[in-house]
Amino acid sequence: MATFSQPLLALLRGIERGLDTVLQPVVFAGMAALIGVITLQIVSRVFFTAFGWTEEVARFLLIWITFLAGTLAFQRGHHIAVTFAVDALPARLRQIARILAVMVVIAFMITLVVIGYRYMQVQSFQKSASLRVPMSYVYAVMPISAAIMAWYALVDLLELVLEGKPSQPTGEQTP
Repeated sequence: MATFSQPLLALLRGIERGLDTVLQPVVFAGMAALIGVITLQIVSRVFFTAFGWTEEVARFLLIWITFLAGTLAFQRGHHIAVTFAVDALPARLRQIARILAVMVVIAFMITLVVIGYRYMQVQSFQKSASLRVPMSYVYAVMPISAAIMAWYALVDLLELVLEGKPSQPTGEQTP
């Protein structure tokens, strides 16, 4: 099993790093754009007539940044977690509890993908007030980020089952 699992895990971790490599600059660019749009909104309100589209763009950017940055936080294990009960268990039970927890996360993320996609479909006829952008573009971030988090959780699950523990992302240290 070890001969099969090592190349598989290496491939999955490579895909994980690739997703991370794409998401980080997207979130950074979104933050820079958000700062620029809000600055333009403030300057235009103070010195000129306010641009009507800036508030809408800022709101949509904030939604996308929140979900995508949450995905990065999930991958790095930075979401809040209460682990004292699991940490107090014997090693084998701790392993089982972690596997079950990751399976619950995967089920939740898959459910979020389905619900998010359905919501996108229901709202596909609606357009934003200023930009006239289909709202399905705004809501698309929910199933996209949930699918990415489900992928990250699947990799963690395979690491737990095959190696006994999930790997730490590059540069991360456990205290």
